[in-house]
Amino acid sequence: MLRVAGEKKTSPLGQRKDIMEGLTFYYSWEPLLMEWLQNRLGAFGAAAASFFTMFGEEMLMIVILGFLYWCYDKKAGQFIGTNIMAGILLNPMLKNIALRRRPYFDHPGIKCLRKVDASADAYDIAAQGYSFPSGHSANSAILYGSFPVVWKKRIFRILAVVLPFLVGLSRVALGVHYPTDVLAGWLLGIVIVIVLSALQRKVKNENVLHLILFLMVLPGIFYCRTDDYFTGLGMMAGFFLAIPFEKKYIRFRETRNPAAVVLRLAGGIAVYFGSSTLLKMPFSKAFLSGGSMAALFVRSARYAIILFLMIGVYPLLFGRIIRDNS
Repeated sequence: MLRVAGEKKTSPLGQRKDIMEGLTFYYSWEPLLMEWLQNRLGAFGAAAASFFTMFGEEMLMIVILGFLYWCYDKKAGQFIGTNIMAGILLNPMLKNIALRRRPYFDHPGIKCLRKVDASADAYDIAAQGYSFPSGHSANSAILYGSFPVVWKKRIFRILAVVLPFLVGLSRVALGVHYPTDVLAGWLLGIVIVIVLSALQRKVKNENVLHLILFLMVLPGIFYCRTDDYFTGLGMMAGFFLAIPFEKKYIRFRETRNPAAVVLRLAGGIAVYFGSSTLLKMPFSKAFLSGGSMAALFVRSARYAIILFLMIGVYPLLFGRIIRDNS
């Protein structure tokens, strides 16, 4: 039986009034399954779930995409990156329509074992995001599901199935998603890989494709009020602006030199954290976390600059950091 409740509630921690707004709907078997699973996890199981969930998180995805784009195969990095940009926006757009609260909000027997935003209140929907569909599940299906589209080896087909499955299972075990969130996330990711991969192959002018995709997700500014949408909007804008900039002015070459690979990845991570820190400095913490439209647009601008620097400008240093013979 599908149970639905639409009332608004206030945070048990006494946070702002709208912090717990959203809808509650679930099949009766879902919280029962989650409680059963958590009761049997133990410390090792919880640690394993936290480990596997990282395969769908932002930081590891940045490292993987950075390795592909900066080092291994620039075109593959652009191809997979475009798929991911679509996913990180379509997912919160759907979340802000469904407005489904996370399971631990409404079921005392379900514990939140890993917050989406570790620095924010666990009950702050603006920071933690809504529940349906699962972003980690969608992102992992897009990232690893794009591998066999680019590379036809059997190992990539195996990774495309195993890693999204483990990520999705971990989200349920950690108490942050209902099983139906995960199923919907996998479906969304598969659809994006199929549709976007086909479009990228058929639309020869990538600037036109990027403009179409950006205009498709832009309506979210009228109804999305969670951080994840505005983060994604900035990332997409920065990524799509950086690609033609790099092609025209930088034109770096990939490398297989181990020392160069390590330096490029380390430098890219430093650019990410360094620029993120610097771009926050002009604003107060209260403003950035306040949830106003101004703060959300500042968030988009910050991430647009960060992605533009990482994808378009940072490769200018390649060859000056280390000379390799690859």
